Amino acid sequence: MGRPGQALLSREIIARAALEVVDASGPDGLTMRALAERLGVKAASLYNHVASKDELLDSLAELVNAEIDHGPLRRVLDAPAAGALAGRADLGVAGALAGGADPGTGGDWRAQIAEYARGYRRVFLRHPNTIALLARRRVEAERQLLGYDALLAALRRAGLGAADAAEAAAALDYLVLGSALETFTEGFARPAEEYRGQYPDLAEALTASAARGGGPGGLDERGFELALRLLLNGLSPTSK
Repeated sequence: MGRPGQALLSREIIARAALEVVDASGPDGLTMRALAERLGVKAASLYNHVASKDELLDSLAELVNAEIDHGPLRRVLDAPAAGALAGRADLGVAGALAGGADPGTGGDWRAQIAEYARGYRRVFLRHPNTIALLARRRVEAERQLLGYDALLAALRRAGLGAADAAEAAAALDYLVLGSALETFTEGFARPAEEYRGQYPDLAEALTASAARGGGPGGLDERGFELALRLLLNGLSPTSK
């Protein structure tokens, strides 16, 4: 009998099946037995490709992080360095950046970081069940490490010092993953008017936000955008 034209199992095939299990059944549903059943194989055969559950989670992290678009970060890195602002003694770096556009980087670096953050968030909105599995684990997957390195490099290119860049990257992680894991609006299951008797300000705020449109997720999107804007506008590329 000839060999099959395609391998029945590989590390990537197993990781993709694991992602399907997590998307469908949540983080607690990911067991080697459930994974084997999805693939139609014996659980023992999985260990020929992934040595442990930790190794499986590293493969899952690689797969999810491969969906994140780093193009906006590359555009920041491809622009001239922010050192061109050093001569703006009349305004200082913070003053020159007050309007958002950075003439030293040939464009609005904040807009590029914001675009990256939105794409990052979209990935985890597609796979919210992976957050509980990945967010508290060590960062070992190659694509994760490359992604953080690219983000930190872009923040440094924008003019932040190394320590400030690390804190900004951490803040972006908190914002993106937190907003993907838990939505604000889903906490309020009742119609806004039902809150009015005891919680009139809550009812008024929910009603007013709904009037701005966007459906049930409109408030969540606007809240994320507000937090992202405040975060990025609060970054001052003057520290070393």
